[in-house]
Amino acid sequence: MTMQLDHDQLHRLLAALGESDIQEFRLEGDDFRLEIRRNLPVSGSVQPTVQLVSEPEPVPVSSSGQSKVVEAAPAPSNPPPAVPASRADLVDVTAPMVGTFYRSPGPGEPAFVDQGSRIGIGQTVCILEAMKLMNELESEVSGEVVEILVENGTPVEFGQVLMRVKPS
Repeated sequence: MTMQLDHDQLHRLLAALGESDIQEFRLEGDDFRLEIRRNLPVSGSVQPTVQLVSEPEPVPVSSSGQSKVVEAAPAPSNPPPAVPASRADLVDVTAPMVGTFYRSPGPGEPAFVDQGSRIGIGQTVCILEAMKLMNELESEVSGEVVEILVENGTPVEFGQVLMRVKPS
């Protein structure tokens, strides 16, 4: 059986996993492997991991003919910058997935929102690029953007605070 995921299916899968308490998830097809691991201790910190490879790797087989699991060493990553504590009157807009944060739909185009912008529910506030897919992040609250905490083109992690909104 051949397994293929289109953009919408992948986005729905990642959203469903983001809302669940699943810690590890693995999906393999003929020409891809998707592994998601989160909340696993890595060098004293907690970091989500998404890995996509173009071809499945063969499972090593011992001389006795039994397969064994080999854990890859985690890739070094820089932790996200420290975020100032949230105020009780603000709503945090967080990254629903690991990706790269973009404030505008393309280079040279105006930002979706700026500090002080009024936004409505369902309005696009940024794009998160994950695995070469551009995912528009829509606001779940209406109000005023008070803080934007991530620079354009910066990698972000699952759950990282991107911006804060004062609801109206």
